[in-house]
Amino acid sequence: MGERRIGAAVSDPDGILAMPLAAVEARSENEALERISALAREHEVERVVVGLPLSLDGSLGPQAQRVKSFADALAERTELPVVTWDERLSTVAAGRALADAGVKRGKRKKRLDSTAASLILQGYLDRQRSGR
Repeated sequence: MGERRIGAAVSDPDGILAMPLAAVEARSENEALERISALAREHEVERVVVGLPLSLDGSLGPQAQRVKSFADALAERTELPVVTWDERLSTVAAGRALADAGVKRGKRKKRLDSTAASLILQGYLDRQRSGR
């Protein structure tokens, strides 16, 4: 969850594969909440996974606290379960994945947030399936 853009992804109905949607652009938290809520309704989601930007040592810094507050507000707005998931280094991994896939540098920035969101969601789905 960035200051201006929030990457979005959805999974298949069986919860096996995460797919990037788009980056949600918003000027305010309220606008971001409304746009994410609309996506949740449109895609009939059962649960929302929000990337939590933990510090490298695993602690909650100011941005992670902000994200936790946003996740709480989103749960209230959507009336859906909202879980946070460690997103450390997801943007770096997304950039590498896009580069490895041959996406040109100019187009990478546009797809970076949604690709990172799909990596975060995939990590969550994989953990859910493994039962850990």
